[in-house]
Amino acid sequence: MNGAHALIESLLREQVDHIFGYAGATICPVVDALKEHPEIGYTLVRTEQNAGHMASGYARVSGKVGVCMVTSGPGATNLITGIATAYMDSIPMVAITGQVPSHLLGRDIFQEVDITGAVAPFSKHSYLVKNANDIPRVVREAFHIASTGRPGPVLIDIPIDVQEQTLKKFDWPEEVNIRGYKPSVKGNDLQIKRVVETIAKARQPLICAGGGVWLADAQEELLELAETANIPVVKTMMGIGLMPTDHPLNLGMIGAHGNHCANKALAKSDLLIMVGTRAADRAITSPDEIQRRMATIHIDVDPAEIGKNMQAAVPLVGNVKVILRQILDMGVSSTDSADWLAMLRDYRKAELSRVFPKRPGSVFPGTAIRRLGAKLDEDAVVCVDVGQNQIFTCKYFPQKHGRLLTSGGLGTMGYALPAAIGVKVAKPDRQTVVVCGDGSFQMAMNELAAIRCADLDIKILVFQNHTLGLVHQIQKSLPYHGPFGVDLDGSPDFAAIAAAYGIPSIMVREEEELDEAIERFLSTKGACLMLCEVHPDVGTND
Repeated sequence: MNGAHALIESLLREQVDHIFGYAGATICPVVDALKEHPEIGYTLVRTEQNAGHMASGYARVSGKVGVCMVTSGPGATNLITGIATAYMDSIPMVAITGQVPSHLLGRDIFQEVDITGAVAPFSKHSYLVKNANDIPRVVREAFHIASTGRPGPVLIDIPIDVQEQTLKKFDWPEEVNIRGYKPSVKGNDLQIKRVVETIAKARQPLICAGGGVWLADAQEELLELAETANIPVVKTMMGIGLMPTDHPLNLGMIGAHGNHCANKALAKSDLLIMVGTRAADRAITSPDEIQRRMATIHIDVDPAEIGKNMQAAVPLVGNVKVILRQILDMGVSSTDSADWLAMLRDYRKAELSRVFPKRPGSVFPGTAIRRLGAKLDEDAVVCVDVGQNQIFTCKYFPQKHGRLLTSGGLGTMGYALPAAIGVKVAKPDRQTVVVCGDGSFQMAMNELAAIRCADLDIKILVFQNHTLGLVHQIQKSLPYHGPFGVDLDGSPDFAAIAAAYGIPSIMVREEEELDEAIERFLSTKGACLMLCEVHPDVGTND
């Protein structure tokens, strides 16, 4: 057995069933070994960055570690954005890169790059394998690190000569014991008691739930805590979908681009319970003010996040699912917050019944999102790109019991389409929809080839406003002097592009056409593209 076969055998032992990748000279031994194992599926991406995004989408809906694999040099550097995107959103991923022969490292030979050094600031860990006998241990550790504690991407860089080296023995470690790496799981009992006591005293409590709840698979515990203690819930962008939109305790998304009702609740609360969120700037714009006005409880698996952006009165480090269960078992009781809830429900009702503006010859994104969401399956997965389309979807998409996936931390344009491919590979039977703008679509439309190749049933909604909408919106306000460098002149005929890949399309220019278009869009067999014309002056605050 050589290093390449040892890598594939190790991946099989980690129950890997799919790899997203792009082959090249320095990863050819592994690809050759992969040919012998049809039980591991393979998606050829059209640019390496998207291998990371596909692995991310796969991981987020499957609960498993996503795996991507590319060659050295530009293959590895192209993957960097995919790794950084996964790191910022705490997505479990193992990225495998080929490398030039180990005895030539440091000589700047063809397609050599120090990829372990390059990704050090935004990967959870990285390995440069120098001995093929280490491959089983490295793979075992990489998957353990990627999936435990606060999840994140781990890089394994393997020189081609190590891939070809013969092993003395395939030694698979049944257990992982890494010195200095012992993530906390259970919360401190005294702190749990303080949490229960603090909640009991609150009259206007508020839960702020983030992506850590999804990562810990703690949706049921979150819902039970909210309902038992009668506490309303706001979410960060990464926490959207944790509760259905119509749940009486759901107040929507907080933040600079959040729902009015959610931000109103945050402004008036007397206790903020942060669960699986780092309280970043886009979600909580004035952490010092929040800290001054109210008590805070912060529950997170990563001790580095406690106090980073906002000091907590009661910090709790550990697995969110375990800690929420500890709080519930301690006997948390219903809060005396009837007046508080009544006021918030009035705000929420007004927001959900809001009538959107109309312009002849164009579609308002909020209207399209609201009508599309109403017709989707209960467990549909919606992958949303970055820009105005992201904000409209996060604010107005009617959540049921599905998932909304987006790049929240790094804000990577071009994320949604490849992420949806990863979703569909992991869960072929779940309805999967992409929402993007004409700017972000052009960053990833080459992956229509991957959709076509695997005949994936992915529906793609593109808001076409002929500009980089969010930047255009920002440039229209002080201190800037008007839009510049954002017009998408020269964009192709997207319907013709889709047709070139054998994918049908639908064009919508009037809101009266929306209902019939959405019906056709969702009932089309296989992939379909729906283009909605949007006026370039439409803003996310309209």
